[in-house]
Amino acid sequence: MTRHADLRTALTDPAFQVPPVHSGPFGTLAWLRATVSRFSPPRQHADRRAVAVTALAPLDPDELRHDAARLTVAVLVDRAGDRVDVVRELARPVPLRALADRLGFADPAAAGTAVAVVAAAYHPGVDPALTARADRAVAALLELAPEGPPVVRANLIGLLVQACDATAGLIGAAAHHLLPPAGPDMPATAGTVDLLAEVLRLDPPVRATRRVTVDAVGLGGQDLPAGSPVLLRFDAANRDPQAFIDPARFQPGRPGAGLLTFGTGERGCPGDRHALALATGVLDVLRERCRRHPTLLRHEPHPTLRVPTHLEVSVR
Repeated sequence: MTRHADLRTALTDPAFQVPPVHSGPFGTLAWLRATVSRFSPPRQHADRRAVAVTALAPLDPDELRHDAARLTVAVLVDRAGDRVDVVRELARPVPLRALADRLGFADPAAAGTAVAVVAAAYHPGVDPALTARADRAVAALLELAPEGPPVVRANLIGLLVQACDATAGLIGAAAHHLLPPAGPDMPATAGTVDLLAEVLRLDPPVRATRRVTVDAVGLGGQDLPAGSPVLLRFDAANRDPQAFIDPARFQPGRPGAGLLTFGTGERGCPGDRHALALATGVLDVLRERCRRHPTLLRHEPHPTLRVPTHLEVSVR
């Protein structure tokens, strides 16, 4: 599905549910995926989502932005004239370290490293060797997580996993589009938050998400029987001319029908403000201190995510 209105319907209609996942022994990747709110069935989703919402509630986005900026400055200090790989040195480790620290994980740097291993195997169909590594990383994260019931610790880990690739992809895309040398449609004077909103629309780190119908339903002019898999394309819906005026043009602060990249409805991302704050903290420093090298940007192979493999900048 590619139309903005159809995606909004599928994201809010209970006839469309997240595909089920299989569980496994406690402390494994399969157990984690079956315990986090993202993949939970309706009867368990609300309670598990409440864990994430409660954990995020005390976290001030302004403080997260400050944390991310401080960590970014620490990476760039005394690096004038050097080249820095934004993805490897900033986009991946900084948001995870800042968020893990605020969520109460012991050794936030180690937690971030383990989360990256879990995220690499989080979606079905990966190499069994990655799954085995992820099992060990989940066990390590359970040791680093704050004390609490297993379902609480699982959903705290889930917040970090959800932030891992998506926030890295957003920072990487934003650095590519916004740092000089920038394209003519990227105004250097616009605020980072407005710029990030348009990057999320035009080059979203989460390109799509999946649903399956649990009842017969019509959508997008199609009759879908129960059990139909549905791919919801955020990247296409964000350019729908029925929702956005002149949708292909970069327009910070534009009025519109609203981004769906963070989802909507009862399964919308509970940490959208926090993710934007973390990305803003990194980008504010990069915009002030770095220039991008105009090289071809490549992305990791993934069916639904868009994360750059690397992106070099020069520190001024």
